[in-house]
Amino acid sequence: MELPPDTSRTDQAPADPAVTDDLLATQPVGYWSGLAHATVTRLLRDAMARVDVTQPQYWVLNHVRYRPEAPSRQEVVDELTPLADGPHEIGRVVDQLTHRAWLRLDSRRRLALTDDGEAARARLRALVSEQRAVVHEGIGDEEYVAALKVLRRMIANAERVAEESTGRL
Repeated sequence: MELPPDTSRTDQAPADPAVTDDLLATQPVGYWSGLAHATVTRLLRDAMARVDVTQPQYWVLNHVRYRPEAPSRQEVVDELTPLADGPHEIGRVVDQLTHRAWLRLDSRRRLALTDDGEAARARLRALVSEQRAVVHEGIGDEEYVAALKVLRRMIANAERVAEESTGRL
């Protein structure tokens, strides 16, 4: 006896940037999320390069600014390295920002923003907000939240399966 087809799942098609809306459900999320990441990151990094700043520098300035306690250099490196392009990038960024006098070490060897560093961070925040507005054009908050919830669920599903499969080995 033949079972009815499972209509709760859509077959995966090869990635196609020109696919029509009616076929989007067949597209691989990895392709589209990767393309979104690369495109948005390039937009931000290009805008920051025009003012001689890097995205990791912005991360460090924000991280130091919004930590409840002034962090040590090692804490900043440990906490931001997972976002970075390599294991040494964040340490170098701390050095760059210290050399620029945007960061300083206090008497306890904790990092703090200087006045110039805070002014730069505020300018960068405005720049990032402008770029965010470009990227979010035509997308309401409700639609954006829905998209992130879907991605968050997919991540949780993939992590759950990965955990389950490592337990079976």
